[in-house]
Amino acid sequence: MTTQHKALVLAAVPALILSTVLAGPAAGTPTRPVDVALEWYDVTASTITAAGAPTQVTNNRTWAIGWLAAGRALTRSPAAATPYKEAALAAAVHETLVTLMPARKAQLDEALATTLDRIPDGADETAGTAAGRQQAKAVLASRANDGLDPASVNAPFTPPSSDAGVWRPTPPTYSPGTQYGNRLAKPFLLKTADQFRPGPPPALGSPRYNRDLAEVRADGALDSTTRTQAQTDTAQFWYGSSYVLYTEPLRVAVAEAAQRPLAERVKLVALFHVASVDTQIATSDTKYAYQRWRPVTALRATVDAEWTPLHNTPAHPDYPSGHTTYSGSAEQVLTSLVGPRTAKPYTIGSPTAPGVTRTYTNWRQLTVENVDARVWSGIHTRTADTVGATLGREVAGYTVHNAYKLFR
Repeated sequence: MTTQHKALVLAAVPALILSTVLAGPAAGTPTRPVDVALEWYDVTASTITAAGAPTQVTNNRTWAIGWLAAGRALTRSPAAATPYKEAALAAAVHETLVTLMPARKAQLDEALATTLDRIPDGADETAGTAAGRQQAKAVLASRANDGLDPASVNAPFTPPSSDAGVWRPTPPTYSPGTQYGNRLAKPFLLKTADQFRPGPPPALGSPRYNRDLAEVRADGALDSTTRTQAQTDTAQFWYGSSYVLYTEPLRVAVAEAAQRPLAERVKLVALFHVASVDTQIATSDTKYAYQRWRPVTALRATVDAEWTPLHNTPAHPDYPSGHTTYSGSAEQVLTSLVGPRTAKPYTIGSPTAPGVTRTYTNWRQLTVENVDARVWSGIHTRTADTVGATLGREVAGYTVHNAYKLFR
């Protein structure tokens, strides 16, 4: 992860996460019970921000392993007392993070000590800690060599040809294709990477293809005269990493579910990231199955050799959009497990729009804006976006429906 990338990520992480989770209340402040789910949510987020992988799916994998392990520890002892459950959650996530990011061991050990110091000493604390660690080790072992490490994710890819319609490296850097290895990775729940593979993109020269390209040409150009300022702002807001942009909405969902059993809240986080990992595997499968060229390539080859998008184009095929598969997946999990709307409006920020915030009352609007944003950025066709959102919802729906397989 580059220094610039880390700076952008830090800018988007909620202040609560970046203000140390270890700090006690200020003098004179009434002591309130600590929400252990949010406490370890923030520990996970801040640890990955500081020492996470350069590949998005690898970071989602870390979340999935830690919170899946915690969910198993809680589910397998449903009648356990609160001290057991809180110790199990903390220990499972701690064990996972220390194993995958050992450079943060000192900070993680301190966080664990802070949690355990609040829990009364005794059999429940001891048993919960042991159960959390045991489940973390078991899940880590089951995911060994799953193909989601950065090197495997970015396995080399050579375009098969320079024929019309076939993806090729895009300006300005003309970087080799990335994320090719995702399609070869081991899913958490999908039977195969192509289980929900959509049909092919519109044929070259078809009416839908021509409409898609004309829209991107007009509204996605760097010097567009048809894109409004509001549309430009939306494109800028959603240009960053989906993983970072959705860390805050998921935290909102965890906070909103504060009155639910701890096991349910832990499963929400686990399933969100399990679905995200499987969605990214399915996305890369589709991208590299069809290898559709990007709008900038198509437009420069057929219409305008100087056409330039508002934002630089990522180095992988157009169809479908990874941003919208991620948002479709997130929307489906949150809608299924929390409900379509939040109890009160929530506000999020963006690493690519420093100082800017947006306020929402549901999860669907985030997907709607992602679909539009990738067109207005000039980096995806609308069909790639809408198909992507559908693919994400399908994978996430399958994840939620088959969640019992993960926690039994």
